[in-house]
Amino acid sequence: MKSILVRETGGPEKMQLVEEPAPVPGPGEALVRIAAIGVNFIDVYFRTGLYKSDLPVRLGSEAAGTVEAVGAGVTALHPGDRVAYAMMRGSYAEYTVVPAAKLVKIPDALDFANAAAAMLQGMTAHYLTHSTYALKAGDTCLVHAAAGGAGGLTVQMARMLGARVFGTVSTEEKARIATEHGAHEAIVYTEQDFETEVKRLTGGRGVDVVYDSVGKTTFEKSLNCLRPRGMMVLFGQSSGPVPPFDAGILNAKGSLFLTRPTLLHYAMTPQELEWRAGDVLGWVASGKLKLRIDRTYPLAEAAAAHRDLEGRHTAGKLILTVSGPA
Repeated sequence: MKSILVRETGGPEKMQLVEEPAPVPGPGEALVRIAAIGVNFIDVYFRTGLYKSDLPVRLGSEAAGTVEAVGAGVTALHPGDRVAYAMMRGSYAEYTVVPAAKLVKIPDALDFANAAAAMLQGMTAHYLTHSTYALKAGDTCLVHAAAGGAGGLTVQMARMLGARVFGTVSTEEKARIATEHGAHEAIVYTEQDFETEVKRLTGGRGVDVVYDSVGKTTFEKSLNCLRPRGMMVLFGQSSGPVPPFDAGILNAKGSLFLTRPTLLHYAMTPQELEWRAGDVLGWVASGKLKLRIDRTYPLAEAAAAHRDLEGRHTAGKLILTVSGPA
């Protein structure tokens, strides 16, 4: 089978398309023939070494495809089942082995590309808005990168829950996209100071919660956008990691809460995984939740997808497609 391997951390050019034997499922596992793969910033973090892992690194944390075979003890899945998953590295490949407990079945109305696009970012948006800071009607939130994959889904779910939503974007075109997602206000941060705008829009109060996937370049101003006892939810670092800081800043800025969550800790049981994935895939299949797949690339062009993602040339989800055996 073909897969993408990183033997040395660095730029997109470090991603190598290699030929290797297809894996064999062990007890409790399933072999998945992959059809579509989601591209995410976490893949970039592992490729560059920002997130540490033994070399060689296998990239990719979500995919959708068909069960090819199952290992001993697997009874809930069968060859031919259409499945999707997230939070298991190694999806940049034609085949992969996944613990059966991590796989969810895809609704009949959903194709592989949309299923792959929905899993990681959709469940991330779900835990952010339903658990980390559980939004309710009347709450106000600020969503950074509101035209992107996770940002756009977070905006939509926040609207489902009755919140007032502000989103930051880099261009007027992305502002239009964020508004289509449901943002009440789209702030073009290259033209406006988003802190000043948030204070103006809230009458100086600030928002209840900031959902920040950007990190270094937005962190301090995001804290300034919060009301007293508001929550800063830092769930990514596309601009780089936040430098060390004095925790006393949280006191000085209004007894703020700061959390750095990850999906793994919000889908720790099969029941929680089924809840989040079931909601997300069901909403996409019914049209209640709109996905925006910006671009698709063949697996062999994964490096081009990373360049586009890192270069902020996208507005929505990037998908790798698998041809040949898959």
